[in-house]
Amino acid sequence: MSEREAGVPEQMAVAIARLLRDGETVFHGVASPLPMVATLLAKRTCAPGLVYLSIAGGVDAEPGYLPETTTDPVLLENARARVTLSEIFDLSARGGLDVAFLSGVQIDGQGRVNMSAIGAFDRPKVRLPGGAGSALLMPTAKRVILWRAKHDPRIFVERLDFVTAAGNVDRVVTPLCVFRSIDGRLEVESIHPGVTPEQVRTATGFPVAVGPETPVTPPPTAAEAAVLREIDPARIVASEF
Repeated sequence: MSEREAGVPEQMAVAIARLLRDGETVFHGVASPLPMVATLLAKRTCAPGLVYLSIAGGVDAEPGYLPETTTDPVLLENARARVTLSEIFDLSARGGLDVAFLSGVQIDGQGRVNMSAIGAFDRPKVRLPGGAGSALLMPTAKRVILWRAKHDPRIFVERLDFVTAAGNVDRVVTPLCVFRSIDGRLEVESIHPGVTPEQVRTATGFPVAVGPETPVTPPPTAAEAAVLREIDPARIVASEF
């Protein structure tokens, strides 16, 4: 994979990895292939001292291969220790979790998420799976990074049908751009290579300031692409798309 050959999943994984800092303690939950790959990429590139906690319970595991599901026991291989989910929640509540990766069926301009219901809560059109701990993690983790493998006005909405969780959102990474939370509102920090400002405006259900002056997300470097290819030869990173 060269810089020019990098696809949207690789662009997103690299953009996420670059947000992680050396020495941080980072956690992702279920159904999180992109954060899984990005976290392992960061440990091999920009954040070698990062502490990686997986929903499977591994601490700095070194799996022999990347699984399609982030609850796979392979994510316990060669781990330095094991933790339970309740211990991770306790760690976050005590201020010890630096980054939590979360997502939402709906995300609004404040970075709040809905994972509960589409439509009226008492008579919903769709009953969603629920927050799965996000209501605890979002206000207690030092930073929350949201991601979605799709970017359209049904996801990025002006008003949530239900607020499942809110708090401490730092960035939101999508196939089109990177949002940054500034003074409680999501603003476009950069648009990915090949994406136009109009595409971002059209795909976002709340107003965004984006134009020719908006920075472009740097594409994966040759070194990042090589590491990504090494740790994820089966392209699990693309499984959400």
